[in-house]
Amino acid sequence: MIKPYIIGVAGGSGSGKTYFAQALQKALGEDVCSILYQDNYYIDQSHRFDGDGGSVNFDHPNSLDFKLLSQGLAALKKGQNIEVPLYDFATHKRLEKTMPFKPTKVILVDGILILDSELVRAQLDEAVFFDTPEALRFERRLHRDVSERGRTAEGVKKQFELQVRPMHEQFVQPSMKYAQTVIHDSGEYSKYLDQFIHKLKVV
Repeated sequence: MIKPYIIGVAGGSGSGKTYFAQALQKALGEDVCSILYQDNYYIDQSHRFDGDGGSVNFDHPNSLDFKLLSQGLAALKKGQNIEVPLYDFATHKRLEKTMPFKPTKVILVDGILILDSELVRAQLDEAVFFDTPEALRFERRLHRDVSERGRTAEGVKKQFELQVRPMHEQFVQPSMKYAQTVIHDSGEYSKYLDQFIHKLKVV
């Protein structure tokens, strides 16, 4: 039975955490390392969504099903397969179909709010936090949401100012205290990647 080593990879939206997680997975191999994304665990908001920066705040912890994520991590620790929910960012719906996910030697949990959740933190073996300047985070989020999620630049900016920034200051940044490793990202963190590759190859 595989008993996964679970690492939380946290930080603000656009902080570089997902790029880091994917680079680490590529280096270790998908048969050894898998990634579980917080974004899959959004609660269905399709009936409430009224535009970017509106009544639905996707950057608040209450928008996410952390109980289900925690239960999934606990099952993976026991060597059990789980079904991961699928979320459609264009319609804000949780889809009926799910994605099978099996334990691997290393599991990375990627998300801005995972360290704010006591339930999720309890399942982690360690955590990394990306402390990244706001201007760089916004630039990356703008590019992602327009090119990948069908948003307008105006809507992304409005959402950032009304929700992303205040939620980052209230929930995301304070959760840095739970991380064993803090990476001050300005676009270059290859030394940290090398350190984790070396460390995890002997886990």
